[in-house]
Amino acid sequence: MESFEQAVIKVDKEREFEELKSIILRAFAPETVEKFLQQLKKHGLRVRDWDPLLAKRILEKFAESRAGRTAQEVYDSLTLSDKAQIREFYLFRVEEVNPKLRTKFHKIYQYY
Repeated sequence: MESFEQAVIKVDKEREFEELKSIILRAFAPETVEKFLQQLKKHGLRVRDWDPLLAKRILEKFAESRAGRTAQEVYDSLTLSDKAQIREFYLFRVEEVNPKLRTKFHKIYQYY
């Protein structure tokens, strides 16, 4: 029996994709993830609320100092498949958060 292997989808706008990916990685870094989750809680967002997270500019707090476009603007510039992949990458990071932190922030992790 063959095992399932997810197909690799080419990223069209690599620079923009990598920019968002690096911001997400910084937000979920061990030294900043609790601060990130606190920001979501403060704004009344659930951890899986991608679009409101962008609209409230929460990811910008975890970006390296940079002048230019917001995370929302970078995201909006991506192709549909790139957007889907970056959302999937974000949601994967959401699920990797330490169980103790997930318990501490259980309200933003629950599904309604």
